[in-house]
Amino acid sequence: MVVVTYRSAAVAPRNLARLFEQLDERDELLVVDNASNDGTADAIRTAVPRARILEQLRNLGFAAGCNIGAAASSAPLLLFLNPDAVPEPGCVESLRVAAAQRPDWGAWQALVTMPGGGHVNTSGGITHFSGIGWAGACGEPVTAVAAEPYEVSFASGAALVVRREAWERVGGFDERYFMYGEDLDLSLRLWLAGLKVGIVPSARVEHEYEFEKGGRKWFLLERNRWWTVLSDYPAALLALLAPALLGLELVILLAAARGGWLGQKLRAQLSVVLGLPAILARRRRVQRARTVGSAELARRLSADLSSPFLPPAARSGPAADLQRAYWAGVRWLLNAGGAGRGC
Repeated sequence: MVVVTYRSAAVAPRNLARLFEQLDERDELLVVDNASNDGTADAIRTAVPRARILEQLRNLGFAAGCNIGAAASSAPLLLFLNPDAVPEPGCVESLRVAAAQRPDWGAWQALVTMPGGGHVNTSGGITHFSGIGWAGACGEPVTAVAAEPYEVSFASGAALVVRREAWERVGGFDERYFMYGEDLDLSLRLWLAGLKVGIVPSARVEHEYEFEKGGRKWFLLERNRWWTVLSDYPAALLALLAPALLGLELVILLAAARGGWLGQKLRAQLSVVLGLPAILARRRRVQRARTVGSAELARRLSADLSSPFLPPAARSGPAADLQRAYWAGVRWLLNAGGAGRGC
């Protein structure tokens, strides 16, 4: 079990104590603390003496923290849990059972609920073909979620299990993401490697989530989105989507100008352009490792911008109908062209 903390003294000790109650003597509990200055590490030592705490000299971000914890663990199953996520009784066991029941899954998540457990935080991530990802069924009653495990486009890093062999096969999280979108990228790389990604609804964690807007977050979301698209999408898919991606870029620039984060959007674009050599090198590694083609990956993507955090105009109306029609055409061409492993 790996928990990455940063100024988490108010929540991590209590939540880790709840997690510890569900562990057996073979389980490891590693906490990677990203240079907290609020006494997080000491508070966790007091609450959960068995936890092994790896204190960092600076804030390395969520992705790097997870990689450090995974490297220090010898467990065949890696459970990554946010410090503000509270596992309900039986959560860990349900996640563990899924490993045997779903041998073709490389990663899976718990059902993440809002505080109180009555409404969904995420029932599995949804990925638009533009690379925008969001929490599925956010705000809906948990009774609307299927009871049996099912596949998802990407699994949330808030309560994520990854098989050790799958983690090592695709190289874990990309530390350059720092935070935001690293779970989407990891999931797409697992799909490309022929491994499935899912959710176990019987395993539940409560998570105090609020979508906070801010310049730094918009920069990371947009920069990381382009890193994922340019690295993970096979050539045929990327070529067919190029006109739509460029068109959407103009729409996002307009939205950024209206929303007051145009500077951060332009910084993200500049970062992607300057980072193209590194992105292309990463792309070569990802594409060499994949075992499925464009058509198969496209099955994991969506044409519906159904995120509750997007404006209504993006979810319905002529613009939404147009992009759904475009995506249907892309899917048809991929399937008709037999976009296999080499495409």
